[in-house]
Amino acid sequence: MDAGKAIFETVDRLRQRRTAPLVLELDLTEGLTEGPPTDPLAAVLSMRKTRLPDVLSGLKRARHDSRVKALIVKIGGNPLGLAVVQELRQAVIQFRASGRLTVAFAETFGEFGGGTVPYYLASAFERLYLQPSGDVGLTGVALEQRFLKGALTKLGVGYEAGQRHEYKTAVNTFTQDHMTEPHRESMSRIVESVTETLVAGIAEGRRLDPGKVRELVDRGPFTSAEAREAGLVDGLAYRDEVYDEVKRSAGDDVHLLYVSRYARGTAVKKLPNPMANGVALVHATGMIKTGRSGRSPLGGGGAMGSDTIGAALRAARRDDHIKAVVFRVDSPGGSYVASDTVWREVTLTRKVKPVIVSMGDMAASGGYFISMAADVIVAQPGTLTGSIGVYGGKPVLSELLQKIGISSEMVAEGVNAGMFSTSRGFSPEQWERVNAWLDRIYDDFVGKVAKSRDLTRDRAHELARGRVWTGADAKAGGLVDELGGLEDALVLARKRAGLAEDAPVRTYPRLNPLERLRGPESSEDKAAALTRIRLDSWGPLARLSAELGLPATAGPLLLPEWYTIR
Repeated sequence: MDAGKAIFETVDRLRQRRTAPLVLELDLTEGLTEGPPTDPLAAVLSMRKTRLPDVLSGLKRARHDSRVKALIVKIGGNPLGLAVVQELRQAVIQFRASGRLTVAFAETFGEFGGGTVPYYLASAFERLYLQPSGDVGLTGVALEQRFLKGALTKLGVGYEAGQRHEYKTAVNTFTQDHMTEPHRESMSRIVESVTETLVAGIAEGRRLDPGKVRELVDRGPFTSAEAREAGLVDGLAYRDEVYDEVKRSAGDDVHLLYVSRYARGTAVKKLPNPMANGVALVHATGMIKTGRSGRSPLGGGGAMGSDTIGAALRAARRDDHIKAVVFRVDSPGGSYVASDTVWREVTLTRKVKPVIVSMGDMAASGGYFISMAADVIVAQPGTLTGSIGVYGGKPVLSELLQKIGISSEMVAEGVNAGMFSTSRGFSPEQWERVNAWLDRIYDDFVGKVAKSRDLTRDRAHELARGRVWTGADAKAGGLVDELGGLEDALVLARKRAGLAEDAPVRTYPRLNPLERLRGPESSEDKAAALTRIRLDSWGPLARLSAELGLPATAGPLLLPEWYTIR
């Protein structure tokens, strides 16, 4: 009897949930992931993280669902990149325009620290609440670079490098002790462009004059009381108080549901016909390398392999039910050869069906290389892109080795056999080979930009020279076609392919469990797009080791870490 009663209550509770008004919830404490897990380690690391595409699609569907009454988002301390924040803001603004209540809650926007970008996200909501003990770290935008030349000189380490051209400043951290004028010019414009975007967004969201926002930025950070007095937040409250208020406004029988669960639940109810025509979504995330995608179990993040991305693009290209491809790129670059391999697959795919690139936080250097052949490039105003240039070189450790009592001798056949040894510098003849290599890569890069973007070579060179641009400035210069996010790219892809507005989106590669177990039959098999765990010797120091010229190099088309805006 008791068992029957329990079953009845459970069924009744589920029925009520299906019909009850909904308040959608999003917790950004653990941040977001871009795409689905690509290897076993990624699956474990992303287990508790919400996927950005799920959030975007969930909020899009919720705008037309009468059950959904409100959205409440907890903005946590795990920083999100500026472009991802702009994607979320756009989705929130569109959801808010449908007449639903939107509420942002934060325990703090930087605990006596910077919190400008998280606050920028929160400013898009109708109501903004801050915990009484919290702060608003509205302090502006800063990019800082440290220079190691002085320390390396004291250690007896030299660094020999070449670059194309003056704005390709990744190697400056080892060869300079200050910013060169081109370096300062480029970074200053990035900070200026990002600040313009943030100030405009905050002013609009909080209904403040832009001049007033600039004034507030110079006065920050703010205590909670100061933030409320300045109109930066609507109220000071704890989580329970905020949630109680939202629930009261939505109705007594309201049901809380995570946006990602809502998105997946809605998708299950509307399972698309597997034979229906649709759009392929291919994710290209991390540094670019030859071979297979994967990550080191020692840390250091994931990397995209040209073999893996190429196989995914080939699978989408050959699927007759795929009528367009959205290529989502979030990468600082890496290997020139690997970037060129992916560029070729994008070019071949574009000949068969439309390819739309959606840029994430960063699609620079090699990340721009793999993007430029698309029919349309979509970026957020805060995306960092461009950096069309190249650098290369090596550290010279001879003096350091001598200081610590290590001697080195070499036996070689071939004049340049020891060219890349770190125990000696380049000879004049070897410098000729280095410069020829740099010139070849730069000329190829700029030439392909000019052809892909329908520019003269002189104009492409003017926009290149290694300079990093924000998405807003890149659009003004013709390197980007549209400002927007992933959902905008999907809309464009459907239109280009003549598909319905609700045509399905399928992430590639699409593999069933059996295909994952059996492995690929050949490089033409879509199972070749699977990723793996790779054993990089440097683990979390992989980026630093690569920039120092140590083994497992990252490649000459790489944007350095200090450009990250969070």
